[in-house]
Amino acid sequence: MNNNLLKTAAMGAVIAVGALAATAASADVACNRYGECWKVQERYTTYPSTLGIIFHDDAWRAAHPKHYHWRADQANDHGYYRNGVWIAF
Repeated sequence: MNNNLLKTAAMGAVIAVGALAATAASADVACNRYGECWKVQERYTTYPSTLGIIFHDDAWRAAHPKHYHWRADQANDHGYYRNGVWIAF
């Protein structure tokens, strides 16, 4: 019986680590009013209001490959795109 408890605990730990990894790996998409989109790790509140930033999840990105200007994903996402230029903050 003790062996079954150990197996159950180990399986629970594996599931928890997998769920955490999946959550950590997901990213949001930020798009400005001009149709420029890029991946972000956080939903910053310091974007200029004139850009009209809207956030989406990864599933949205997969469903909308066209009609948007997909910009390069930045290693440091502290910034935004404006007219194709990355502006860090």
